[in-house]
Amino acid sequence: MTSRATEKSRRAGLGGFLTFIRFSHTVFALPFALGAMFAAAGGVPSPRVFTGVLAAMVFARTAAMTFNRLSDWEIDKRNPRTEGRHRLVGYGTATAVCALSSLGFVLSAWWLNPLCAWLSPVALGIVFFYSLTKRFTHCAQFFLGLALSVAPVGAWLAVTGSFAWPPLVLALAVLLWVAGFDVIYATQDYEVDVREGLKSLVVRLGIRDGLRFAMILHLAAFAGLVAFGYVAGLGRFYAGSLVIVIAGLAYEHFEARRGDIGSVNRAFFQANAAVGLAFVLGILFDRLAFPI
Repeated sequence: MTSRATEKSRRAGLGGFLTFIRFSHTVFALPFALGAMFAAAGGVPSPRVFTGVLAAMVFARTAAMTFNRLSDWEIDKRNPRTEGRHRLVGYGTATAVCALSSLGFVLSAWWLNPLCAWLSPVALGIVFFYSLTKRFTHCAQFFLGLALSVAPVGAWLAVTGSFAWPPLVLALAVLLWVAGFDVIYATQDYEVDVREGLKSLVVRLGIRDGLRFAMILHLAAFAGLVAFGYVAGLGRFYAGSLVIVIAGLAYEHFEARRGDIGSVNRAFFQANAAVGLAFVLGILFDRLAFPI
């Protein structure tokens, strides 16, 4: 009986931590890293690269999310949407996980190749810096986009060990896509952000104009994904996936305009998960059918 209670407590602790770092939102950044990896490798890369990229992604995102929670610890307590976060994981535990995850990311980068290793501190600096930006700039959403755009570039470098135009084009598309959907997500916190003196595109533009701007960002992001397909030499399977991508983006903005929290969450999670899945499967099928 005691062992069952202990195991139940452990499961609750793990579940609480995964909720704390919003592990389910990994579906946003991971597909673009995997897509860049498949595009660079001409299909599925070696087990070493595949596992290294996955490990680096998990460690980097865990480090970034715990750092974000630590930097917003007191602010989150005053936000009705986030006021329970600090009860899921203690401050000391979050600090330790952030440090260990950062170390794990650097070691994963060293495992991949020297260029990834030397650039790993730069990548960490970029993903950490985002958490501070809403204190001094209304462009915080663009910095979140920059943080996630590191993923496809890093995955490409893990395969090739050198820079090229395709991952940079993809990084720009990801930056615009993320900035757009984070504008939608930030509409939930508009009143809290104004009260706390925090900055964002939604605070600067207002909810209605913010949603319009998010649509412009997503149209630009879609153009970037089209350009990526061209410079990466992708074919009809990828082109077909872009039909699903544009449909997902349209659904996202349709739901977001409803304005209620449930619609915003559907727009944020369901639509973006579909976009990411279509993107990575389109590249994988394309490379397997027409290897480079």
